[in-house]
Amino acid sequence: MSEDFDKSPPFYYRMPDNLSSEDTSPEWKNAGQKILLTGTVYERDGKKPASGIILYYYQTNAHGIYATDSVEPRNMPKNALGQTHGYIRGWIKTSADGKYTVRTVMPGTYPSRSEPAHVHITVKEKNMKEPYYIDDFVFDDDPLLTSERRSKMENRGGSGVTRFVEKDDIWIGERNLILGLNIPDYPKSTYRRVKSGKEIGEDLNSFTPYHAFGPDKGTKTCPICKYGWYHGILYFVGNNPDWAEIKPWLTFLDQESQKREKYLKTYFIYGNENDYGKEKRFSQLEKLGYELKLKNIALTFVPSFSDKPSEIYLNEFDQNIGNTFIIYRRSNIIGKFTNLKPTEENFNKIQYRLEQTTNEYFKLPKVE
Repeated sequence: MSEDFDKSPPFYYRMPDNLSSEDTSPEWKNAGQKILLTGTVYERDGKKPASGIILYYYQTNAHGIYATDSVEPRNMPKNALGQTHGYIRGWIKTSADGKYTVRTVMPGTYPSRSEPAHVHITVKEKNMKEPYYIDDFVFDDDPLLTSERRSKMENRGGSGVTRFVEKDDIWIGERNLILGLNIPDYPKSTYRRVKSGKEIGEDLNSFTPYHAFGPDKGTKTCPICKYGWYHGILYFVGNNPDWAEIKPWLTFLDQESQKREKYLKTYFIYGNENDYGKEKRFSQLEKLGYELKLKNIALTFVPSFSDKPSEIYLNEFDQNIGNTFIIYRRSNIIGKFTNLKPTEENFNKIQYRLEQTTNEYFKLPKVE
């Protein structure tokens, strides 16, 4: 590739001809907290892995500087404006199953502390002329990653908020990328969906339903905050409940929760705004739990899916469709289904998605 910085976009500057699905940044050999950033790139539906996608990343060193070093093969010198991506940068090309891995060192915040620590990332799809940027990798426990900043994220390609587990002193952060998600004027516009809830790849907002039956009965506990580091399933039903279908779904979800023990928490969130009364709804769900002899699933409710005190409205669920199922892990949506009937085929869809999103890092402890 051309090494003329003024004529080549940074994406291509000194890019090798042969790329792998794994890359080790030049900073890996230096002092600092070692991190591994990994995940799967998916097509726009959030389900089909995307192979052959080029990802370009660059970052600061541990001191928050885009460092330059003329002896480093990836070094990008400063331009006339004094700007550079430095040498801590690299490229990955996703594997046949959409996987990517980057080994690097935790970046520092800018000396001005004007931004949270981050790793920039740009995507180049096959058959698209220009690359596009997506949300940076940012880190969940960063004190500069305030609620205000989170609320302003564009979620380009999905949420960039990264949560670490630890193995052999390396912090491992998983992030799945969704091609085209929240990218303005994205040219591949054939994807169609039922609009209920956020997209696969985005983070759920915390919310506080009333718990009528189950482990947190009598509280207003947030399912996202307390549970779901491993897997969580949220089953939403609004104004059109079909109890003949709801009951077998609750039984199935309860059995899955029992089978998977602490690695799966399941919730029913009832948001019927018709003839709503708190005590009436509490009694209804409590009776249902005893009738079905449920053990692990939580039966919860909100006045409606547009309710503001519970903050359920932030998740944008449709009040009037039959149901919405959200599968999440570490606050990130990894599966979504709408209007599912309680059939063996659909039970298998849920189980398959749980199995598909369990990997070698699944049971590792959270970095404290």
